[in-house]
Amino acid sequence: MLAVKVLVILFSLFLGRLPLRDRVCPPPARGASVMNDWRAWLPEEKDSVFRTYVQHLEASYIMLSVSLNEAIELRQAGCLTKSSQVVYVTSALCSRLTDPLAATLRALGDHAKHYGTMPNTAPLDPANFQGYRGQRSARMSGLLSRVLLTQRSQFLHKIGTLHEMVVDIGREFRESADELASGISIDPVSDWKAVDIAHYDLNTCLREAIVLLKSFLRAVPHEELLLFQETVSKQMRVPETPALHRHTDVRHRRMTPIAGQ
Repeated sequence: MLAVKVLVILFSLFLGRLPLRDRVCPPPARGASVMNDWRAWLPEEKDSVFRTYVQHLEASYIMLSVSLNEAIELRQAGCLTKSSQVVYVTSALCSRLTDPLAATLRALGDHAKHYGTMPNTAPLDPANFQGYRGQRSARMSGLLSRVLLTQRSQFLHKIGTLHEMVVDIGREFRESADELASGISIDPVSDWKAVDIAHYDLNTCLREAIVLLKSFLRAVPHEELLLFQETVSKQMRVPETPALHRHTDVRHRRMTPIAGQ
C-alpha cells in the first residue's frame, strides 16, 4: 500500500494535480547574472517598489548635482560670493542623498541576513571611481569576491562596502563644502576638487545600489516584499552615526608637508 501511495503522489506531481498546500513552492525567478537581472522585467508590485525607491534617490541626487554644478560655474565665472552661497546648500543636499541611500543599503543587508535572500552580485570596478577611497575599497571588494564562496556572502560584503563608502565619501563632501562656504578653507583648489570627486563617486555608489536593488527584488520571494519595505522604513528613521575612530580634528590631506617625511 505504501508503494502504491508513493506512486500516486509522484504521478500527481508529474501531472501538476497535487493540492497547492502539498507542493513545494519554487524559488523566485532569478537571472543567471547581474546583467540579466538588470535587463529583466519585474512583476508589477516589485516594479512599483523599485521605481518608488529609485525615483526618491534620483531626485535627491539631481538636486545635489544641479546645485554643485551651479556653484562650480559661478566660481569659474569669478562670482566667488555667490559661489560660496550655493556650495553652502550642497552640504545639506548631500545628506538628503546619502542618508536614504545608506538606509536602503542597510535594509538590503538586514533582509539578506535574516531571510537568506541570495541575489546576483558583481565586484566593484575601481575604474568607476575617481577618489582614492573609492578606488581602494573597490579593489579590496574585487579581491575578496574571489575568496568568498557563497553568493550571499559576496552580496553582504558588497552591501557593507558600499554603505561604508557612502557614509565616508558623504562626510568628506560635507566637510569640504562647509569649509568653502564659510571661507575658512586653507586650500580652496583642493576643496573644490574634493567635492567634485566626491560627487562623482557618490553617483557611482548610487548606480551600484540601484543595480543591487533590482537584483535583490528579482530574488526576494513575493511574500517577503512587504517585510523588506518595512525594513527600509525602519532604517530611514535611523540617524547616521559614523564610528568615533573615523573622526579627527586633523584632515590628513591638509597637513603641510614636513621635510624628510
